Order: sequence, then C-alpha cells, then structure tokens
Amino acid sequence: MATTPKTDQLLAQVPLFSGLSKKELGHISGLATRLDLPAGKELTHQGEAGNEFVVVLEGEVEILVDGSSVATRGPGDYFGEIALLSDRPRTATVVSKTPVIVEVIGRREFKGLVSTQPTIANQLLATMAERIDEVARNID
Repeated sequence: MATTPKTDQLLAQVPLFSGLSKKELGHISGLATRLDLPAGKELTHQGEAGNEFVVVLEGEVEILVDGSSVATRGPGDYFGEIALLSDRPRTATVVSKTPVIVEVIGRREFKGLVSTQPTIANQLLATMAERIDEVARNID
C-alpha cells in the first residue's frame, strides 16, 4: 500500500522553499493545513479579502480575472501572496481544474514566516510583482 508523503517532503519539492533545512521545512509544515479538494472548488474569490496563502501540492488550479482564464498553476505553484503582502482584496478567483491537494497557511502564520525567512520574502515579492503585471496586461 502506498503511503502519502509527509507535508515537509512535499514542501521540499516546491521551488519557493528550495534550500530550506529539514527543520525549517518542518516548521512550515506545522503552520500549514492540508486540504484535499474536488475539481470545480473555488479556493479564492476576486475582490474578497485574502486571509490565506495556498501552495498546490497535487493537481491543477485555474486563475480567473474578471471571469476570464489568465493562467493555470500546478504542483509547486502558490497563490494568495498578493492579498497578504499588500493588504488588498484578491486580484483573482482561483478554481480547482482537477482534484487538488493544497497546503493552506493563514495570514498570521504567513506574516511570521515572511518576517523570519528573508529568502522566501524576496521570492514572494518578485512573484507578486510578476503577477500584478500579468493581471494588468489582462485588463486591457
């Protein structure tokens, strides 16, 4: 019988967390809640307040801006950082395209993580800038 990988083992495969020690990965996995969700599940809604950061471990999600698909994200990708880092409403709706397994980190835990892990904070800021630019290009 196959065993489900531990959260820290899955997080180690996420590029955002590459280079972290086993201890640091264990700390992050302790902050996260794993959810196993069906296809068609809305994970975030554009315009609403953002209270969580989400890392996709398995499956695919679709990113929608004003109802139009702008991207698909899969294992190792994440979303929710824009609303949390900039204290603004969600810039997109995210819906699972397939069944997904995600790790969810709440606002308070996310802020603590960013403040103690400058490498992760820098990567998140770079990603946030790219995604804001991507949303702006799709508004035209």
